[in-house]
Amino acid sequence: MEITNVNEYEAIAKEKLPKMVYDYYASGAEDQWTLQENRNAFARILFRPRILIDVTKIDMTTTILGFKISMPIMVAPTAMQKMAHPEGELATARASSAAGTIMTLSSWTTSSVEEVASTGPGIRFFQIRFFQLQVYKNRKVVEQLVRRAERAGFKAIVLTGDAPRLGRRESDIKNRFTLPPNLALKNFEGLDHGKIDELIIIKYYPANDSGLASYAGGQIDRTLSWKDVQWLQTITNMPILVKGVLTGEDGKSLETIDSSNTLYVCSDWKTSGILTCC
Repeated sequence: MEITNVNEYEAIAKEKLPKMVYDYYASGAEDQWTLQENRNAFARILFRPRILIDVTKIDMTTTILGFKISMPIMVAPTAMQKMAHPEGELATARASSAAGTIMTLSSWTTSSVEEVASTGPGIRFFQIRFFQLQVYKNRKVVEQLVRRAERAGFKAIVLTGDAPRLGRRESDIKNRFTLPPNLALKNFEGLDHGKIDELIIIKYYPANDSGLASYAGGQIDRTLSWKDVQWLQTITNMPILVKGVLTGEDGKSLETIDSSNTLYVCSDWKTSGILTCC
């Protein structure tokens, strides 16, 4: 099948992927209102066209943290990509490099930071990558993840600030979502954190929950606050981007900390990011 529209990928994925995997990628929390509102918000943005302008040379390049990228579009962190394709995050890394933009690697990946850092179409291609960080209750795990990303050559930390607990993802509950047994969360392999299975395998689920929600509930720190951003600043010199800021009040909270290496970027029933930025 010849694909001529990005939306066609979704239809093909639904046809080819196991239902549990497709639903994980395609669904949101609860009534999926925020998921739909994000789509609607983009649909409501219209071009304000200009005419009689020379368009033989079009330049979409921009910069982020001083890095020049080919367009104002980056690859957002998406977990467990090998559920969809054997190459998973490695293929995404190569594609983003070839496109000249930045890939943000999820903490919950089925390829390690080292594997992603070493893949690419060649050194002449763009290979700047950021690392998305979930803050675990065990701070030693967090420190080791950050150090590992630094050693692998990642250029910034993208801190998830809007998910101290997962939303109620009803599709995952119905499907009893677990990570397929041939896969593992590779960024946690080799860390000094005691019981390795508790961090690299998503397998247990109670009757009214999914394996992912059970995993996150047991590992992710729900006390995460602005003071933890300050703590992160003490363990890395990489820039820290805070993901999930949707209000002016939270933006002003950055004024209470040293923001020399901290920036912020624009569950269900919350406003869309694009409307906040507008």
